[in-house]
Amino acid sequence: MNRLEPNILLAVSTGVALILLVLTASAFGESGNTIKYVVSAVVCSAIVAGLNSWMARRMGQTELHPMIRTEAPTSAVLAGLFPLAVIFAAAAPVFFPGHDYGLLVIIAAVWFGVSVDSALRARRRG
Repeated sequence: MNRLEPNILLAVSTGVALILLVLTASAFGESGNTIKYVVSAVVCSAIVAGLNSWMARRMGQTELHPMIRTEAPTSAVLAGLFPLAVIFAAAAPVFFPGHDYGLLVIIAAVWFGVSVDSALRARRRG
């Protein structure tokens, strides 16, 4: 491989944004929810990344594509909205402190799981 795979870069950037969200939610959200945020992020990401391809095949999708493909150049721009949305979500606890941000962490973890599944699909395709 002589170049970096864009789907792997998408997964890494979304993962870094998810870590930022967990950190800001732990620092500025309700106190005592740090473990809940970390466990929610890890478990939800693992479940989505592990079961997304299986569910797609079970629903009858025979050809599974990664999110960023060379045949569709605009897919990179649209997929880049994943980490951007998670970074904006990470800013919410800073501007609205003292709330429980568990649902926001779960949503971001699902997006991260989808991007990891996309990276795994791209890796399988070669």
